[in-house]
Amino acid sequence: MKKVILLTVLLFGVVYVKAQYVSLNDAEIQVLKKNIAGSDDVKKAFERYKRTAEQALNEQPSPIETIVSQGVLAGNPAKTASLKSLQDGNKIYALALCYRLYQQKSYLQKVQDFLLAWANTNKPNGDPINETKLEDMITGYDLIRNNVSAESKQQIDSWLIKVGEAEFNSASAKPGRTTSFNNWNSHRIKTLTLVAFTLHNTGYEPRIYQEIEKQINVNLNADGSGFDFLERDALHYHTYTLEPLLRASMVIYRATGKNYFSYQSEKGASIQKSVDFLVPFVTGVKTHGEFVNSKVPFDKQRAANHEKGYEAGTLFEPGNGVYTLSLAAYFNPAYIQDIQQVNTTKQKFNWQLALDQVMKPVTNN
Repeated sequence: MKKVILLTVLLFGVVYVKAQYVSLNDAEIQVLKKNIAGSDDVKKAFERYKRTAEQALNEQPSPIETIVSQGVLAGNPAKTASLKSLQDGNKIYALALCYRLYQQKSYLQKVQDFLLAWANTNKPNGDPINETKLEDMITGYDLIRNNVSAESKQQIDSWLIKVGEAEFNSASAKPGRTTSFNNWNSHRIKTLTLVAFTLHNTGYEPRIYQEIEKQINVNLNADGSGFDFLERDALHYHTYTLEPLLRASMVIYRATGKNYFSYQSEKGASIQKSVDFLVPFVTGVKTHGEFVNSKVPFDKQRAANHEKGYEAGTLFEPGNGVYTLSLAAYFNPAYIQDIQQVNTTKQKFNWQLALDQVMKPVTNN
């Protein structure tokens, strides 16, 4: 019954408006276009998307019915096939971005082809770790949703409704399960947020706010550490739970002005404090040997499988925290100075920082 109710709310809660909170609105696209032309850093960061879009014009989509990644070791054929198919996400985002920037119909037609292929093939099952990998596809769709045909919109919207429905009813979120409050739930909240605000579903919002507030309180600690860091003894998982929370918070802030970055839970935890906890490990002031005291058997399995970065004691690489700080820089540009101190990353500027420059709250649209 819950699924039927949610589907009804989604279908009738959709309002076709022009505001884009997940990606970029028209004014932001124009600023980004100027920045690409006028800034070497932004131009360089954009080049890979332009190349990807040009190549994708001559490629065919490779959708997969069920994504297989969570809990599966690298090298597993099903995981390898899924990760290869998921490369379509980068192509979808690149094609959509180039269409919005340059208005070439070939980009729009091709991104529709890719999205429709996924909409008609993929069957979401509510696994947050697998379906978090749809982020680029959802963001790409948000970029061009106002431009696709009515028929295409209906098909792609219906697929995203199924994605949201599956995450809403995910078995991983059942009370009593660690996955109801660890990094899995952070990714689940992110996917729900992306779907809801891409479809402009106001009926979804109260549940999202309730979920993110609860997650900040349960998943993060007042000293800036978090459940995932302590359970896995790895900053890898500290960033892995923060990044989806930051992404969801950015979308919510753009749409409503609610600031979940600085929001403090009843126990004094906040996303901001947990980002600050990470900073000294990114700047090199502190170091951390990863996974030494992990309580999760799968981490040992990955170490035995010789997967890079998972062998116990491997030092956290500062560059692996740059994306987290880049997301946080949307809320506080001071993190850019921390990124500039990272000596192990050759690229001090990245696409997220380029987006931070142009993405503004658009609640008045």
